[in-house]
Amino acid sequence: MNIIDLHCDALLKIWESKGALSFRNGEELDTNLERLKKGKVKIQCFAIFIPPEIKAEEQFQAALDQVDYFHTKVLEKNPDMKQIKDWDSIYSLEPNEIGAILTLEGVDCIGNDVHKLRILYQLGVRSVGLTWNFANLAADGVGEPRGAGLTSFGKEIIALNNTYKSFTDVSHLAEKGFWEVMELADYPIASHSNAKAICPHRRNLTDEQALALFQKNGLIHVVYHPLFTSSTGQAKITDLLRHIEHFCSLGGVKQIGLGSDFDGIDKYIVGLEDASKHQNLINELLKYYSEDDVKGFAGRNFLQHLPR
Repeated sequence: MNIIDLHCDALLKIWESKGALSFRNGEELDTNLERLKKGKVKIQCFAIFIPPEIKAEEQFQAALDQVDYFHTKVLEKNPDMKQIKDWDSIYSLEPNEIGAILTLEGVDCIGNDVHKLRILYQLGVRSVGLTWNFANLAADGVGEPRGAGLTSFGKEIIALNNTYKSFTDVSHLAEKGFWEVMELADYPIASHSNAKAICPHRRNLTDEQALALFQKNGLIHVVYHPLFTSSTGQAKITDLLRHIEHFCSLGGVKQIGLGSDFDGIDKYIVGLEDASKHQNLINELLKYYSEDDVKGFAGRNFLQHLPR
């Protein structure tokens, strides 16, 4: 069953290696091409993420460097990888091809300059998360004790996301900002978040947040990180299924997807250690859900909620 994975950090690892890692088969990459194919991944989103310790004046160049590695290491050396820059081109992928979508995890790298964001749209970014865990000029992340909402700049970014038919990603966003996104965003999404009712981690979503996303026609993509899956910090696939079942109980069966966070995590759910293992999750889901529902979770729900 083909997979659409809304979040991985392979570009960060390739950038940190200064391009030394092989996207085709580098063992250090959870989402290398061989593993994507084995896991039947049809579309993989690649996050642009700049570590917070990078100096502010160097961050946009670092983002451009990651885009350059996306082209030179992911696309040019692997003809089976095809960039998706407009949503309709998803449907022109050949059977042997994997679609690749750029996303932005935190807008720190653009400073206060929307022109830089427009450049990233033009380069193919199709989902924008305002924050990582900390505060920036757009909003507070879940790790900022202040817990403030959006700035006027953050609201301007959401308006641009709407104009450019791009998702506004609420994963990592402080709750006050989340509710403002719900008012303003045409295409809200949680690209890699689980249910706080099952695992009370600050990165997870409350039932009220999940319901708001579902009512807004948004999506929640569950994340494969044990720390966000089980209160013990260790997890099996059945633990992840509890989050899916909880979101289903809130009415989200047609709005649930997958967002592994591979290459951004250093602990793994047993049986989901890299992209080659996605089908282990599919096989477990098929024990409890109809094939139609599981196809939805695997990717069809995402396709039915593309920005238009």
